[in-house]
Amino acid sequence: MKSFRFRLFAAALAVLMGSAIAKSQTPDAPPIRPGGPGFGMGGHIEFLSKKLNLTDEQKSQMKAIMQKEHPALHPLMQQQHQLDLELRQYSEGSFDEAKVRALATQKSQIQAQLTVEETRIHNEMYQVLSPDQQSQLKQMEADREARMEQHMKQAPPAPAEQ
Repeated sequence: MKSFRFRLFAAALAVLMGSAIAKSQTPDAPPIRPGGPGFGMGGHIEFLSKKLNLTDEQKSQMKAIMQKEHPALHPLMQQQHQLDLELRQYSEGSFDEAKVRALATQKSQIQAQLTVEETRIHNEMYQVLSPDQQSQLKQMEADREARMEQHMKQAPPAPAEQ
């Protein structure tokens, strides 16, 4: 009997939460994107704005950089997405190693182009920062790297091959 009550409670809670989320979404509200509000470069600018106390002028300059660079990034991201879709057919269907290797090579070339573009954009944005903000950003990156290093040390060791 206790199990039935628990399942009934869980179902009622799920319905309640679902209806609350549905009700909170108005037709003019932007849809919730994967990754939440910090997802993408717009979220990156918001994050930097809060952490580095960017001026309105700096925010405008960064947004202008993103708008200027969007035409270069968008086709590359579309190509990468198309390759991901093509690769998926080989993981879900029959596997053809030669075709997968060819697609992986194309994907690595696109990824290299994206990395160059993104690094150039980050450099342009970095130049907008004041020396104090640049120093603060470097410290934030060093702290993040230290956390990642600590996390990697805590990861369980890979199983030994036999």
